[in-house]
Amino acid sequence: MLNVNQITKLQEIRTPFYLYDMELLGRTVAEVARLSAEYGIEVHYAVKANAQPRILEYIASQGLGADCVSGNEVLKALESGFPAGKIAFAGVGKTDLEIETAVRNGIFSINCESLPEIEAVDAIASRLGLRARVSARINPDIDAHTHKYITTGLEENKFGISEYDFDALISLIKKSKSLDFNGLHFHIGSQITDVEEVFSLECRRAAEIVSYFEDRGLAIENIDLGGGLGIDYENPDGHPVPDFERWFGTIAAGFPERNGRKLHIEPGRSLVAQCGTLCTRVLFVKKGKSKTFLITDAGMNDLIRPALYGAYHKVENLSAVSRGESVNAVYDVVGPVCESSDVWGEGRELPESFRGDLLAIRSAGAYGQVMASRYNLRDLAGAYYLDTL
Repeated sequence: MLNVNQITKLQEIRTPFYLYDMELLGRTVAEVARLSAEYGIEVHYAVKANAQPRILEYIASQGLGADCVSGNEVLKALESGFPAGKIAFAGVGKTDLEIETAVRNGIFSINCESLPEIEAVDAIASRLGLRARVSARINPDIDAHTHKYITTGLEENKFGISEYDFDALISLIKKSKSLDFNGLHFHIGSQITDVEEVFSLECRRAAEIVSYFEDRGLAIENIDLGGGLGIDYENPDGHPVPDFERWFGTIAAGFPERNGRKLHIEPGRSLVAQCGTLCTRVLFVKKGKSKTFLITDAGMNDLIRPALYGAYHKVENLSAVSRGESVNAVYDVVGPVCESSDVWGEGRELPESFRGDLLAIRSAGAYGQVMASRYNLRDLAGAYYLDTL
């Protein structure tokens, strides 16, 4: 929670803007680094969650690796200080140029999501006269108990190689000319809160698949179980750092006998979501027949999650905190974009609000600024840091 002096400084900044709490990011990353060392599980930060330079450079400086889903993310990770040997590159549609970028830089693993992709990586590496380390992303057909738009491990999803292609995959790897097989990669979804149930199931299924491949002569040195740990969007101050202990412990229990294999995970949202806030100002208080609207200057182009899949973000009135007001009213908080889905929340109880009030849209550090657009030719929101105000 921000104090009055901090809020006063924020009032001077042109809205909308993103505000990052680097102290909270530091505590979060420190907890993950501690557990990584304790359990012997390698961590690769999912760059797609937030690619702000200062955030990337800080996470890299703490010894974590990077999980990338584009050639530009690979280059940004390298530029930010992540060593090539800790960078994994996933994604269902890698271009030849992106594959070449990964091969030339000798990254830890290209996580291939189809048989044609493996063929393409082998051909490109052969043309370059280099060897490429590849992992096979497997679709384990597991329900992650999350929103249908962010589940990735069901058979009908576009991600990964399904069971009916396993034998063809093994044959393809064995006859490749320029590939070094690195292991298996899994990822079943995002914002997973049923931690024990879902990740235990993923571990059991992964162990079965590892045995299948090894029984057929393909050694599995690395098992990447992806990311997906959820956060508390409703009570960010009550749970600013997710329960990483439960996640790491569940995974470690799922693979008690490693036999020299290395486990990897790829947190994104859980590392950065709670440290980011989208700050916006009330443009108008519009009273309708049955509703009162707070119309803000931040819209779905700044943070698309609510419009894209109805995601919840807590909304707070920072100006009311400064005024010490506690009288509440009920509002529909909406943005200015010309789309009916540009809504921050309906029926939200907030202190009585006025034109010019500064609002905070919480838990916006992941999949917020990185997904912003200039729809309606709106300006992009800038980034500010609490420790430099």
